[in-house]
Amino acid sequence: MSEHSVSRLLGVDRSTLSPDGRPEFNRLIFTSSPYLLQHATNPIDWYPWQSAAFERARTEDKPVLVSIGYSTCHWCHVMAHESFEDPDVAELMNRHFVAIKIDREERPDLDATYMEVCQLMTGQGGWPLTLLVTPDRQPFFAATYLPRRSRNGMVGIIELLIKVQDLWQTERAKLLQTCHQVVNALQQVQQNRAAPQPPNELLLQQALDQFKEQFDLQYAGFGQAPKFPTPHNLSLLARLARRFQDRDASEMASRTLTALRCGGVFDQIGFGLHRYSVDAHWLVPHFEKMLYDQALYILACLDTWQQTGADTLFTSARQTAIYVLRDLQHPDGGFYAGEDADSEGTEGTFYLWTESQLREVLPTGVADQFIKRFQVTKAGNFEGKSILRLSPGSKLPDDYDPLVQKLRTIREEQRTRPHRDEKILTGWNGLMIAALARLSAIHAHPEALEAAQRAFGFISTHLVDDSGRLLRRYFHGQAGIPAFLEDYASLAWGCLELYLSGFTTASLRAAVHWTEQLLVLFDDGAGSFYDTATDAEVVLTRNRSLQDGSLPTGISITAGVLLRLGRLTGRTDLEDRGVTLLEQHVGSYRRYPSAYAQALLAVDDQLGPGIEATIVCGRNRKEATRMLQVLRGQELPRVLIIWKDSQNAELDRLAPRQQSQMALKGLSTTYLCSGRRCLDPTTDVDQLNGQLNLLHKEGPGAW
Repeated sequence: MSEHSVSRLLGVDRSTLSPDGRPEFNRLIFTSSPYLLQHATNPIDWYPWQSAAFERARTEDKPVLVSIGYSTCHWCHVMAHESFEDPDVAELMNRHFVAIKIDREERPDLDATYMEVCQLMTGQGGWPLTLLVTPDRQPFFAATYLPRRSRNGMVGIIELLIKVQDLWQTERAKLLQTCHQVVNALQQVQQNRAAPQPPNELLLQQALDQFKEQFDLQYAGFGQAPKFPTPHNLSLLARLARRFQDRDASEMASRTLTALRCGGVFDQIGFGLHRYSVDAHWLVPHFEKMLYDQALYILACLDTWQQTGADTLFTSARQTAIYVLRDLQHPDGGFYAGEDADSEGTEGTFYLWTESQLREVLPTGVADQFIKRFQVTKAGNFEGKSILRLSPGSKLPDDYDPLVQKLRTIREEQRTRPHRDEKILTGWNGLMIAALARLSAIHAHPEALEAAQRAFGFISTHLVDDSGRLLRRYFHGQAGIPAFLEDYASLAWGCLELYLSGFTTASLRAAVHWTEQLLVLFDDGAGSFYDTATDAEVVLTRNRSLQDGSLPTGISITAGVLLRLGRLTGRTDLEDRGVTLLEQHVGSYRRYPSAYAQALLAVDDQLGPGIEATIVCGRNRKEATRMLQVLRGQELPRVLIIWKDSQNAELDRLAPRQQSQMALKGLSTTYLCSGRRCLDPTTDVDQLNGQLNLLHKEGPGAW
């Protein structure tokens, strides 16, 4: 269903409808999820995830079909058109099953639980995710995409439904035995935990060795097709390059980020990163664009730019931010979830060009150069058309290159834009706030800082309930769903970066507030955290996600926030909690370290060295600004800065370590500390540079 169709459904007067939405709709018409609304006109009697669905299944003695996806998912659309809009499939499902639709982006808890079930049962996962469960929510079948009819070795949904209906009546004991086995296996996975142990550099070295083994020397990136950007891996490599003085680590990160920016997986006309590449050389993308990929790509480019100084990386970060601010920002400041892969019924249509199309709109001489530069051919490289990609060694287009702008305008005016998922998710917004704030801090970018502050204001206004509890989702005026660990952790991270960029006390206050609330709501009582809060619904087991995927886990982000916020404020209770959290899971990290990149970034923080600096602004304010520039010339994730402009009682309360730090003789003064050791305060920029050089020499290779 198109964006226009979803918008149309939002205008329906729901108060006039029957409880099941009939005859024109099903129950999903009453939801606030773009994905569920896309299925509100299906002939299937869908329920959203709710107890009424399971109660009906129990009363009518029926199994439950659970379908999980998201609104910008290409294969979810394919399965919807093939099966969920088909009257034969609908007749089978409505007669013999209770059907439930879940938006995985709204309910990552349910998605994580049932995705782990799918991986346990089939060895793989993905979306759409299809499960058959009992009225008690226990699974006995799992798969991803299912065709309407069996083909190419894949079972079709019609054959599956007929078979399961028969088994439910004749061999239910076998199905229930499968449930028992799967749930036991799932609970064992969650409970299996090695004894706590302190992290060390060997863990980081092992991760680096694994990245070297997996690196694609020809095309960059890791492993075989399909290839995902996974930018947090690249941020870790930039850190490891500095820690171990390892050029290979730096080269792997830089080459991969450049390959992403120059390949078809990056939108050369409108900017922004597509979700992944279906081939090994980053040419043909899965065309959807996700907010979190943009945020993590910006951060990885900035981390690696600080390590290498390659201007291409900073340009890539800045241009990705341009896309986000232009196309994904709500008028009031929050950021939308992403854009679809499909338009006009086909994947990628919006982004493809033919040579003749380009020659029609560009002057002859210019067209020749453009076609060569972006590797456009008569035959095309994707279904007879060309995905634009830069030729090796080509300079990146300027931010507002007139030819690129012209093609962007033509694309916007003459083509149907892919559906934009306009729900606003707290966790993903936290990541984008962090990325934009870091961009502004590293290289003065007022527009990025303003956008980050507006997004922070949007979350504070629209996604906090009357009790002060953080919420997960906002969509067209409707906020809901109690936030998960990843939301709290990511927002706290965003607020921390926002403080380090703009030095507003409100952002530091928010970072501390959401972190303290996180500690209460998600504590597992044994040094770690659950993904869901203490008052959340528990399905099968209470999840604790450790291994990163396209998104870093809530636990790994939490570890970094606790360590850095504790260091910045002088709150040893927070820092110690972060250390304990890492120690709880080192045993898991050691099994395959490169799969835990975000957690290992926190390990790198914990091992240090790090620098905490307070700039107390005196009457020579320009000197304080020069001191700030010197400190921001360092590797910012390691250097934490407090700016003390005047007497500020709230700042003194939030960051007690700097209470006694004053401007010496009224002059701007910097106080440096590292590893719980502080140097003499200085009022001189040259002396500050000397102190930083001293700390670098004393530290390990990372400095």
